[in-house]
Amino acid sequence: MNDLVLRQDNDGWTVLTINRPDKLNALTVEVFRALRTHVEALRDDESVRCVVLRGAGKCFSAGHDLGDIATGEAVPSRGWHSETLRMLERLPQPVIAAVHGHCYTGALEVALACDFILAADSARFGDTHAKWALTPIWGMSQRLPRRVGVATAKRLMFTADMIDAAEAVRIGLAEYAVPLADFEAEIAALASRIAAQSAFSHRANKRLLNATDGSPLDAGLQWEVLENEGHGPDFAERVGAFTSKKG
Repeated sequence: MNDLVLRQDNDGWTVLTINRPDKLNALTVEVFRALRTHVEALRDDESVRCVVLRGAGKCFSAGHDLGDIATGEAVPSRGWHSETLRMLERLPQPVIAAVHGHCYTGALEVALACDFILAADSARFGDTHAKWALTPIWGMSQRLPRRVGVATAKRLMFTADMIDAAEAVRIGLAEYAVPLADFEAEIAALASRIAAQSAFSHRANKRLLNATDGSPLDAGLQWEVLENEGHGPDFAERVGAFTSKKG
């Protein structure tokens, strides 16, 4: 099971890789179990300031393993998949979904549980629940409209259309796209830039953003004032390093 999602630690940032390349990283209960184990380990790991989730081989993931569905999945509890993605979403570190190749249906639900999506120009996105007479249970109906707007979410869900990386960026599903040849370098550069910032700020900012998501502006502004966590333990060191460079 530990081989189904691999962990690689870098300088302040970690890559989790879905590792079923022979099956296009199709998602099974065991894959989710392995992902959940890593997420639980990362929650309290203060050495990690950024997390990247990606897929091995040709793609991010082709989605929920239909063979697993057909044979009847041994799910630990009702809503367990959704609960696992909520745990991923609530990690204190920024989490990037690095998507190349296929990212369909269940895989898109996984990517949407990350803070944002970095796409290679080979990425293809789609929600095919309607193609298979299925309905979402991992969060598609909630996260997709929050990311792209209700009308666009309806279009994607009703048509089961596939869209490319450029369209994903246009509608706000992905933040930006890079050529596949530059994908590895961009993952490292982006994660390194995030990891170079204060882990205290990352955690505090995520708490503020999550707590006020969807709130009226005035309520959100009041929350920010009342719940602001001030400056972190690395404040003096960071300011000191900046002022010494100016001198």
